[in-house]
Amino acid sequence: MTRKNKTTFTFYVLGNLILTFGISLTIVSNLGTSPYDALLVGLSKVVGLTVGSWEIIIAFILIFCNSLLKRQRPELLGLITAFITGIGIDLWLFLLDDFIIPELWISKLICFGAGLIVLGFGTAIYLQANFAPMPLDRLMLIIHELTGLSILLSRTFLYLLFLIMALLSNGPIGIGTLLTVCLGGPILNYFMRFTEKISDLIDYSKHNQNHSV
Repeated sequence: MTRKNKTTFTFYVLGNLILTFGISLTIVSNLGTSPYDALLVGLSKVVGLTVGSWEIIIAFILIFCNSLLKRQRPELLGLITAFITGIGIDLWLFLLDDFIIPELWISKLICFGAGLIVLGFGTAIYLQANFAPMPLDRLMLIIHELTGLSILLSRTFLYLLFLIMALLSNGPIGIGTLLTVCLGGPILNYFMRFTEKISDLIDYSKHNQNHSV
């Protein structure tokens, strides 16, 4: 494995590990999660299976929906990310089950706020790898391409769609959901600039090492 591939793999795994920790914190806070995560939790409560299992199942469905919309082969590589994310969510929820049980409103808000920040940071790291994008992210880009809507409007459309499905499945919709929709983008944008600088520093360091050899 080359140094560049090692860096990509590190960003990919580390980012997924951190972002799933953030998702789990928002779920444990009981203040509400993103519309997509709320759907996963709702399905877990109503139908059964774990939240992580539904992450994998929904991702599988989205991959084939994306394939039909684009009229091309299913991008099965996205299942790798779905599996890692699903396993990560279940692992963190298991570890946090007895460790973090916020009861007071302020403790719930702190737990949620920490989760939202950690989620944004992890997502920024994961995106730097530019490998095996999540099917949901791919669907947003497809809607953008097919309809001419902006990325913001395409994402808003998906948020509304999953919000409706989360409500129908009795998912955890609350003030946290509104905060995720309003603050998720700006937080991600802030950390994207930060992780891009780190990535550039790593590339610059490797470039200097190669020239000094």
